[in-house]
Amino acid sequence: MKEIIKIFEKHKGYARMKELRNLKIHPREISKAVSDGIIEKIKPGLYKLINYPWDEHGSFADVCNSHKKAVICLATAADYFELTTFNPPYISAAVPHNTPNFKLDYPPLQVYYFPDKYYKVGIDKIETKSGTIRIYNKEKTIGDLFRYINKIGEDVAVESLKTYLKNRKERNISKLIEYSELCGVKKKVEPMIKAILS
Repeated sequence: MKEIIKIFEKHKGYARMKELRNLKIHPREISKAVSDGIIEKIKPGLYKLINYPWDEHGSFADVCNSHKKAVICLATAADYFELTTFNPPYISAAVPHNTPNFKLDYPPLQVYYFPDKYYKVGIDKIETKSGTIRIYNKEKTIGDLFRYINKIGEDVAVESLKTYLKNRKERNISKLIEYSELCGVKKKVEPMIKAILS
């Protein structure tokens, strides 16, 4: 088991079945490590070390590690940036619209299939103790919340916009309008910006 733990530690707490097999770890040993509570299966072929110094963003890293194109989005991104008091019951992640079905055993996940023009823009990469997470920036997140307002709810979108605008030091109104336009919601967002700031 020590050998398995070393492999996971070397890979920031994650390992794929393929890598383990290449390192001559027998599937029986992997199954035993799972049943002993040493490692946990995230999805078929991907495991994580349970006793690893994960930070509070460990579940975001799980999602981004399980799919190289997954980007944390919508209410989850708004919660990460402290734009909303809403605490999502699952992680929202975007992948390109033509991606094959993407599911995880854990954490709870809601997948959104974004067309390329919405998927490609505004992605930030953030280094955490749990690994690199891909997440849409604040301005793109607000644009997406308004784009999905009927599904996510007006309260989350409006609260996120108000919170963003309150922070005079960090807000960037021209960038916010640019992303609102990219998300096709400029006509909705621009009058609200004026109303909130007036």
